[in-house]
Amino acid sequence: IFFSRRNAGYIETQNLTRVSEFHLLGFSEDPTLQSLLFGLFLSMYLVTVLGNLLIILAVSSDSHLHTPMYFFLVNLSLADVGLTSTTVPKVIVDIHTHSTVISYVGCLTQMSFSIIFECMDDLILTVMAYDRFVAICHPLHYQVIMNPQCCGFLVSVSVVASLLDSLLHSLMVLQVTCFKDVEISSFFCDPSQLLNLTCLDTIIHDIFVCFVGVVYAFLPMSALFFSYYKIVSSILRVPSPGGKYKAFSTCSSHVSVICLFYGTGLGVYLSSNFSLSLGEGAWASVVYTLVTSMLNPFIYSLRNRDIKRAIWRLLSNTVSVPCIWSTGWKSSKA
Repeated sequence: IFFSRRNAGYIETQNLTRVSEFHLLGFSEDPTLQSLLFGLFLSMYLVTVLGNLLIILAVSSDSHLHTPMYFFLVNLSLADVGLTSTTVPKVIVDIHTHSTVISYVGCLTQMSFSIIFECMDDLILTVMAYDRFVAICHPLHYQVIMNPQCCGFLVSVSVVASLLDSLLHSLMVLQVTCFKDVEISSFFCDPSQLLNLTCLDTIIHDIFVCFVGVVYAFLPMSALFFSYYKIVSSILRVPSPGGKYKAFSTCSSHVSVICLFYGTGLGVYLSSNFSLSLGEGAWASVVYTLVTSMLNPFIYSLRNRDIKRAIWRLLSNTVSVPCIWSTGWKSSKA
């Protein structure tokens, strides 16, 4: 640890050269709130995981849903499960054990995986917008353009780009020799929060943030806006009101998820760059990482007859199998 003194007012700053652990200070340590937070996070986590797994199983078990749109939806659900499983279990354990400590290696690992799954969410939503663009603007060529090879390629590019984003952040943190503090104002190792604690040169930090922002935020958002500009233009040219409604309904779920994802992401950005209170920043991260992933299955299933039908068929088959097994066992016993 070294200290620096400057100005007549004796301003003292402390930098930590060797850091073995960090402290996650996302929520109040009031004992009266711990039980409420424990139950809240546990229930939200279970709903998120079960809901997304139900979407994955329903699409996988129904051959009628083996289309590009549902293929991308399955990958989005996988990314949501991965993101929540990377961040929330640690919070639940910390609340239960009344601990806020996370090791240096554990923090970097959590940061890396959270970046991978967050970036996959972002890119897969962009790919889904492209899928809707092809389906509405070029319906006669949809099967040719969105063939299995193209779908696999788009998902593979999303995965590789997510891994590169995580690698860039990890390399930036690993080259840091000192930290300003060990207290992270979030419930997990948020990359933006962790970078703000580093002693990186301001110019290097700003260049890195701008580069990542352009590649992984501006470009996907530009692709989203362009896709939906073309989609809306094509729909408005449809003469019948019924045709317009049907076309808009195929995009409504995706638009809802995009607004939720980018709206909460903007909230996290504002909370990390402006002096919001500790609780506001933490809850913005909760909405971005957990609430969005939890609501995605409901958004895609409530207004989608095919998904609802597949889920009911899956649940009915799951319930009927034990009944058949029980009946057969009783018959053989008799």
